[in-house]
Amino acid sequence: MTDALVIGAGPAGLMAAETLARAGRQVLLAEGKPSAGRKFLMAGKSGLNLTRMEPLPRFKAAYHEAEPWLAPMLDVFGPKQVQGWASALGQQLFTGSTGRVFPVVMKASPLLRSWMERMEVDLRRRWHWQGWRGTGFVFDTPEGQKVLHPKVTVLALGGASWARLGSDGAWAPWLAGKGVKIAPFAPANMGFDMDWSAHMAPHFGMPVKNVALKAGDQLHRGEFVISERGLEGGGIYAVSRALRQGAALTLDLVPDLSTEEVAARLSRPKGKQSLANFLRKALRLTGTRLALLQEFGRPLPDGVALAALIKALPVPHQGPRPTNEAISTAGGVARSALDETLMLRALPGVFCAGEMLDWEAPTGGYLLTACLSTGRWAGQHAANWDRGAASAG
Repeated sequence: MTDALVIGAGPAGLMAAETLARAGRQVLLAEGKPSAGRKFLMAGKSGLNLTRMEPLPRFKAAYHEAEPWLAPMLDVFGPKQVQGWASALGQQLFTGSTGRVFPVVMKASPLLRSWMERMEVDLRRRWHWQGWRGTGFVFDTPEGQKVLHPKVTVLALGGASWARLGSDGAWAPWLAGKGVKIAPFAPANMGFDMDWSAHMAPHFGMPVKNVALKAGDQLHRGEFVISERGLEGGGIYAVSRALRQGAALTLDLVPDLSTEEVAARLSRPKGKQSLANFLRKALRLTGTRLALLQEFGRPLPDGVALAALIKALPVPHQGPRPTNEAISTAGGVARSALDETLMLRALPGVFCAGEMLDWEAPTGGYLLTACLSTGRWAGQHAANWDRGAASAG
């Protein structure tokens, strides 16, 4: 009989596997892809954002309604502990101007390589979980079909985004068939489709900087990108939850100026200048910001009405990009399906961790921190579950 099984070798699964091994369990780590941490490596290509330096109450608030659920896990393994963990793996860290924490080398591969070298687990690659046969976990493997009957199991299967990297949500109906409540998947941290006019084509691929985005009660000052398909990037991701839930998007194109200051500058004589030149000189409104104003504000009004438009430009969109293109997903294993140790109530001895749980957070270090934290929590409780059951009996 297998002692401890972990399915999924992303950050949550790796953390659970290492935690189990350090507790003295013999761990078989099953990964469907040819190598571990594929989404982790992909996310790190543009700079591995490990966590965020900010007060812990503010950090936990980023998880919205899941905050009370995740808080005990983040209290014991939050931003400070993630930094200590990365440093112990030989990574020198730095904190950016927005509080985001990165390795100095920026890439994920050195950290992952050091982590894998330290880990004392039996990693099985190209082991594709196919559900259950009775109480056994069925895998398609390069050596043929295998059925395992572990003493304890941690599922760390990811959400339903980036299927080519392993997170395809295929596990959801299997768990639902065992009586586990699954909240429907929805895209999170995703771009939004736009029906651009022809005049926007020269701006495709260009960043939009020095703006504030407002959606519902969310206000975020950040950068995003105009793409051929729509709007993408960190600023959009930060308000994507509110947009998905139906809030309208508006842009403040000059967030350092009040509406009154904008109106005062626009009241100056325009003379023979074109409106574009006038806006450039009066407000330093150029490039992509000016293009967005012309795209969504035509015909442009005058005076106070123009000032109000510049401070709250409505940006209609055609909805979010598909779930498989999202950075992460909302939905997954419902909180009610798990006890406080992250064990499935319907499947004693089976724990869950990471993005497959029904929580949602913005990019900026929150996603990875919660994956590591829940993986550690599930691993610790899984390590002692059958031992506790045995002593209780």
